[in-house]
Amino acid sequence: MPEADCIVVGAGLSGLVTARHLAEAGLNVSVFDKGRSVGGRLATRRIGDARLDHGAQFFTVRTDRFAAQVNDWHARGLTRVWCTGFGENDGHDRWIGTDGMNSLAKDLARGLDVRVDHRVFAAARHEHNWIVTCDDGSTYESSTLVLTAPVPQSFSFIFEAIGELPREFFAEDHDRTIALLATLSCQSSLPEPGALQSPSDDVAFVVDHSMKGISAVPALTLNASPSWSEHYWEQPIEELEMLLRALAEPFIGEAQIAIAQVKKWRFATPRATWTEPCWAHHEAEVVVAGDAFGGPRVEGAFLSGVAAAEVITQWCTQRR
Repeated sequence: MPEADCIVVGAGLSGLVTARHLAEAGLNVSVFDKGRSVGGRLATRRIGDARLDHGAQFFTVRTDRFAAQVNDWHARGLTRVWCTGFGENDGHDRWIGTDGMNSLAKDLARGLDVRVDHRVFAAARHEHNWIVTCDDGSTYESSTLVLTAPVPQSFSFIFEAIGELPREFFAEDHDRTIALLATLSCQSSLPEPGALQSPSDDVAFVVDHSMKGISAVPALTLNASPSWSEHYWEQPIEELEMLLRALAEPFIGEAQIAIAQVKKWRFATPRATWTEPCWAHHEAEVVVAGDAFGGPRVEGAFLSGVAAAEVITQWCTQRR
């Protein structure tokens, strides 16, 4: 018998939502992630007394399914509305994690079998089960498999096991993002609500987290634009920090940068999105999910995870 009904690769939002729904359906599920903690792009970092989101900065709610989850978080004090736009009000509330975006991932992971620092190296189909191998040589077996890593990585895990992959989609790349995380000597010069979206060709987003309300002290995250990030991707970290400090100067006013860190997101934003919420291969019992299926938004990743769980639950029910 396999060790699990399902193995989920990736402990970002889609993977955690899939695992949470499968566990609530009574299935035995394990989640593997190469990182040191859960969340993926729901990422929050502490630098001294500062708290900085450095992946997804906010989310909107546009479907009843996601609204039910957000209402639960809000009732428990885990989320709140930050603003209704940056510049113009477009009518959609921007929600944030009260203690940072990563706190929402940790809430989803609570009580689940999540194994961080487990980098999946390969996945192979053996008879009626999947054998997942990690880079330390350890192997794990499950009846079904869900892949929520960036699509090119998911493709690399299963392309030898399945010959019917939609290669035109799996070949699509992602935009890259290089980010500066900085603590400041005083509040930045950003206007209320404390962020600007696409203020220049080189900057995609910049936010003061004390104005956002998650940091006890002024702290700035600046995400460089995809074109800027692509151009400077191979530069040494020391040079990147210098260049990013220059990009940040128009937004910090009289503040001085006390501590700076550089973060690189290789698979930041999918360049193409699948029309369905997930991709499933019934014969092999594998599902691929993530933000590339619901769109590069928090809500899209959530809905993709729900869809993946529904497919797996159906397969496991039919087997029994």
